[in-house]
Amino acid sequence: MKETSRRAERVTFSRGYDVCIMAIDGTWRRDCVLNAISENDAALNVEGSIQGLNLKEFFLLLSSTGLAYRRCELVRVNGTEMDIQFIRGKPVKGRVAPTDGTETGKTSS
Repeated sequence: MKETSRRAERVTFSRGYDVCIMAIDGTWRRDCVLNAISENDAALNVEGSIQGLNLKEFFLLLSSTGLAYRRCELVRVNGTEMDIQFIRGKPVKGRVAPTDGTETGKTSS
């Protein structure tokens, strides 16, 4: 995994946790077992072949409904073991997070 100056602590699952990886465009999906996860990266065992799949960028689906997911990129693959790194979103220009507790950032007058 990528070394960082502030290494995030990993949570390791003794039995693993069932998850899926899926293409950004939804064209493929593979079942996996999540072995360890941190704020920045994760370790998986992939079920089935990943040969020919575009693993430059994909989703890690943490729930069966797909409502909890992270955008990822491949760091290392060794047989069925895969190390991935989470991709941080870039801030949207022109949008400022509200500081007054309202959704729009505007206060009522």
